[in-house]
Amino acid sequence: MELQGTLKKIFEIQTFQSGFQKREAVILTEEQYPQPVIIEFLSDKIDLLDKVKEGDKVKIGINIRGREWTNPQGEVKYFNSITAWRLEKEGGSAPVVKSTPKNLKEEVEEELDDELPF
Repeated sequence: MELQGTLKKIFEIQTFQSGFQKREAVILTEEQYPQPVIIEFLSDKIDLLDKVKEGDKVKIGINIRGREWTNPQGEVKYFNSITAWRLEKEGGSAPVVKSTPKNLKEEVEEELDDELPF
């Protein structure tokens, strides 16, 4: 899935006792009735937010996750979260990624160059 909109708020990194980290951002969607939606950037995806700023128009690739929890009274509760896996700044720029690997064609050409005797 994908959400498009304007970055309204980028929060600081949260670090938990286990060492797990997350960073949240709010995107204001672009539709008839814009919605402020909070999105989690987990672990290695936190760095995606370093190349954008509040006010930027973005496309965010997301996953919706759900979980079940039973409280101490035995009641079952359900929670949803929206997690990002890709972030692209709109306006013709390339997707913002943690590191950009070489494309396959470049890798094959480099390997062939290394193997040629001339």
